[in-house]
Amino acid sequence: MIPILRIASLWHLSPSFIFIYYNKFFLGGRLIFGPDAWSLLFTLLLILVPVIIFCVFVARHLRHKFLSYNAGYAVLVAAIVFTIYVLVLLFLTSARDPGIVPRNSHPPEEEFHYDSSASAETGRRQTPSLQFPRTKEVMVNGIPVRVKYCDTCMLYRPPRCSHCSICNNCVERFDHHCPWVGQCIGLRNYRYFFCFISSSTLLCIFVFSMSAFYIKVLMHDDKGTVWKAMKDSPASVILMAYCFISLWFVGGLTGFHLYLISTNQTTNENFRYRADNRINVYDRGGLNNFLEVFCIKVKPSRSNFRAFIQEEQPQRPPLPSTRRVEMEDMEEDRRAKIEDDLEIGGDLLKISQRHNIDNIDTDIHSRGSDGRHHNSTEAESVLGSGGLHLPIQSDMLHSSWGRRTGS
Repeated sequence: MIPILRIASLWHLSPSFIFIYYNKFFLGGRLIFGPDAWSLLFTLLLILVPVIIFCVFVARHLRHKFLSYNAGYAVLVAAIVFTIYVLVLLFLTSARDPGIVPRNSHPPEEEFHYDSSASAETGRRQTPSLQFPRTKEVMVNGIPVRVKYCDTCMLYRPPRCSHCSICNNCVERFDHHCPWVGQCIGLRNYRYFFCFISSSTLLCIFVFSMSAFYIKVLMHDDKGTVWKAMKDSPASVILMAYCFISLWFVGGLTGFHLYLISTNQTTNENFRYRADNRINVYDRGGLNNFLEVFCIKVKPSRSNFRAFIQEEQPQRPPLPSTRRVEMEDMEEDRRAKIEDDLEIGGDLLKISQRHNIDNIDTDIHSRGSDGRHHNSTEAESVLGSGGLHLPIQSDMLHSSWGRRTGS
């Protein structure tokens, strides 16, 4: 028995679980990150460095460049506030339980059975093997949907659930594992993920627009060409190029997920099933699909990672005792051997009697009762010639001869 631990610690430290969890926990299980949470540092740099350059070299010079003398401060404030909003969405996406399905410590007992026909043979002994269906059907909106059994989590995955090979967890409404946020995207954080990429797209557009506007301001003030203005503010040129390239990524990703939301699909379903021409049983219409993603209350986590838990001994399926199986097999073999020996002995006796008893009876009648001992000896020699020694049957023949001779 080990001391009582929090689930967050037992999740990846307890030796009672033979499967390894790769999640990283902080603040006693309040925050849960994926195994590649270090990638968050790189994502933070990609967001913060351009914004800092923008605030120092562009927005600071636009404070007094509008009709209203202090209206330019709004550009600086908007950049800072919008960046904080993007970072909060990134944190909510990465540090949140994406919808992990708690795994079982043993397979579902109500689903399996023992199949003697598919048993594994060891010599003469057969041991029943554990069998249970690898898939089963559940009803979704009146249409049967096949769900698979997960060998790692030892459960039947709920509809739209998939096992992430990076986090080693089954995640509800699994979309994909995003390396930029270091976390799976699933039922409980997909809303924040979409808001994060769409807000990043708007931030790129804002920085690009203000940098281009600053180039125009320089051209107007200096009465020069665009090339001279670009030389005067190389930071604006770098920011415009960076935002243009980033827009192809985050902008394209935002457009793709808008399509997925409108059709109520996940990235996993779109890439795996689009070639199968399957009916989308989850599509409820464009407006209802958007309401389902953004307006329905997020379900609470299935696992309370801050709760205390005491280690349980892993339960095993009720397999038959090996010793009992061996004893039953030995008893069955012994009974079968005795029955086979008795059957063989009876067949041989019938064959011997059928071929020799007629000749013995003829000799008995011809010699009379005085030749009883001689006939008995001859009968034994005749039966013995076949390699049989049956003293019990010989006594039976003596009594038979006595009745026939009238003694």
